[in-house]
Amino acid sequence: MKYTNPPCSRAFAIVFTLFLVLLGGLARRAEADEKITIERDVEVPMRDGTILRANVFRPSSGGPFPVLISRTPYGKSANPRTTLVNAGYIVVTQDARGRYASDGQFESFVRADTHDGSDGFDTVEWAAKLPNSTGEVGLLGTSYPGFLAWRAAGAQPTALKAMAAFSIPARYLDLEGPGTIRPGRRLKWWHGTMSPDLRLKADGPLPHSRTEAAELWNAGEGETLLYTLPWSELPNDIFGSEASTARHWLANPWEDPWQLDKDAAKTLVPNLNVCGWYDHCNGSIDLHTAIASNGGSDEARASSRLIVGPWSHSGLGRRKQGDIDFGPDATVDLNQLYLDWFGYWIRGEKNDVPSWSPVRIFVMGINKWRNYHHWPPTETKPGEWYFDSDGLANKPSGNGRLAREKPSDASHDHYEYDPTNPVPTLWTPSLFTIPADQSKLKDRDDILVYQSELLEEFVETIGYPEVVLHAASSCPDTDFFVRLIDVDPNGRAIDVTSGMVRARYRNNPAGDASPDPEFLKPGQVTEFRIRMRPTAHRFLEGHRIRLDVTSSDFPNYDRNHNTSADQNRDGDLVVARQTVHHGPESLSRLILPVMHADENSGGR
Repeated sequence: MKYTNPPCSRAFAIVFTLFLVLLGGLARRAEADEKITIERDVEVPMRDGTILRANVFRPSSGGPFPVLISRTPYGKSANPRTTLVNAGYIVVTQDARGRYASDGQFESFVRADTHDGSDGFDTVEWAAKLPNSTGEVGLLGTSYPGFLAWRAAGAQPTALKAMAAFSIPARYLDLEGPGTIRPGRRLKWWHGTMSPDLRLKADGPLPHSRTEAAELWNAGEGETLLYTLPWSELPNDIFGSEASTARHWLANPWEDPWQLDKDAAKTLVPNLNVCGWYDHCNGSIDLHTAIASNGGSDEARASSRLIVGPWSHSGLGRRKQGDIDFGPDATVDLNQLYLDWFGYWIRGEKNDVPSWSPVRIFVMGINKWRNYHHWPPTETKPGEWYFDSDGLANKPSGNGRLAREKPSDASHDHYEYDPTNPVPTLWTPSLFTIPADQSKLKDRDDILVYQSELLEEFVETIGYPEVVLHAASSCPDTDFFVRLIDVDPNGRAIDVTSGMVRARYRNNPAGDASPDPEFLKPGQVTEFRIRMRPTAHRFLEGHRIRLDVTSSDFPNYDRNHNTSADQNRDGDLVVARQTVHHGPESLSRLILPVMHADENSGGR
């Protein structure tokens, strides 16, 4: 008879093994902690007398060491960056003004005038004088901490030698939209991330922690807030002490309080920028363009680098985004990037950083990296795909077509956009954008679908796809959303990129909004030019190129009310009847920046 352990013995063995694993982990943690000394809530005086507080992590022996700084509104204890400390850096993590342990009044990034630049400058100069410091400093951060890094760099602190500011757009309008707001991300951010600490400091109402806020949001408060109309009726407690600032933003959604490209133009040191094709903050690419073209020194212009992968905002460096696996080459070790980058620029290490391409991008579809000198690559040529149908492009099962030849006959397609039943956003529970399978929406009548025949040869697009849309609405204002999709042989319809236009702001330069709207004449055909978000994707042989047209993406974007009223102050909702025209006189079309096979050698 074959001997087997009795259940109790197996259970004991499992528990004992887990105990040994835990014990080993604690031992390793203790050993690592012995190599690091930590000073908590160290006072950092600002020029106006306000005290900010920082945690200082040091190697326990040796030195002197350069200093790396991360300034954050999200709590300085969240990421001690021990990998960098163990590599021989003093790491400073600081609560921004008015956040957590730091004194002063918090000034959110919807304000145009803040202390962020001067606070960053003062912190860099303070860090350079820390005991056992070499006096050389680097800045790093992703998202809001990246924003704070750019503000500090624009103030030109003398001790700053390099920075790595990831995934933050050049303009606030790139984060929200041209005159729109994005409630799914923004309201949850205010409610669950920013306001609990502000309410705690002011002895205000609950929630006072992110955990409490998340429980309330998930219990139904989130849905109530998302469907609040109008936005001006949102309670002040959502915004904490920044309520008046947030209300100014809601009343003036065309303003750009950031203008980080101006900070890039004053930045004297090179920046490493990392973001993703599915990152709602991939307007960060424009900051690389800004510093590479107009940076404040030759070194900043020539030596800044951009890396863009197939990632979402919360998944930088990871191979899998949502249900899509982009393969092992999509994995990037961000800590190693930091070590290489700062090792070269601050420690003087001889590594391969000087040979890094100015622009390194991941081409989806073939899941390969390419190197280019500029963004977007100059090697692309525009390719046009024209809309056509027999008048029934609603749903993937309809007769909407994308054709290389211009249509010979005029035709049009209709759908109704009802803001009480918007097209739902397909994203993660944490409300981050991901590459989603749009076939989940195949039964909706309010999405027009135009798709190519099966491709006989691949089509590779790198840059900013554009849609020229000839459309009419029954209402004076409305939205049009376009979504570029790759349909594979199994029928999966995976997002590539998307774009939108709010009709009243359609003619403003570069998609900027304006306090002077230009309303539609109901029923009149109007040309809309919609630039989509940047991408790099190859549509493979046997796949289809698909372009969806609709009028909502909620709660990723707010619902257009289809009226001429101020939508943030007026809650009336009207159904819009939308008509998309195509034919010889109304050439609705998709324009792809196409990289041809003989030009692929431009990227290695």
